[in-house]
Amino acid sequence: MKPVFTLEDIASIRRQIDAVQVSGKLEDYIIDIVMATREPEQYGLERLAEYIEYGASPRASLALNLGSKAYAFLAGRNYVLPEDVKAIAPDVLNHRIILSYEAESEEITSMACIQQILKTLNV
Repeated sequence: MKPVFTLEDIASIRRQIDAVQVSGKLEDYIIDIVMATREPEQYGLERLAEYIEYGASPRASLALNLGSKAYAFLAGRNYVLPEDVKAIAPDVLNHRIILSYEAESEEITSMACIQQILKTLNV
């Protein structure tokens, strides 16, 4: 097999992704998304409070930030859009949310909870 990228290529791509800009407003939005999984009632999502046993950890905000930068980079931009955050949020958060028994008994999924958060929160 022939390598597609050299180590230098990978290091260069990582530096380019790190250089992608995230506005302060989008950083706040990322934090709000993660916090809404932990304290849904604070964000007008009272119903989700009974469905989410444990929300995403603070590390999720780091992953969402970096993932959004990578998504923007792959789209050929050096800045993140709200749509980038929304596009990657389900994949970043899905395995980071632990649902309650009530959610499972009502067949509520973590993906449905994430979609409700994204639909409710404004940038």
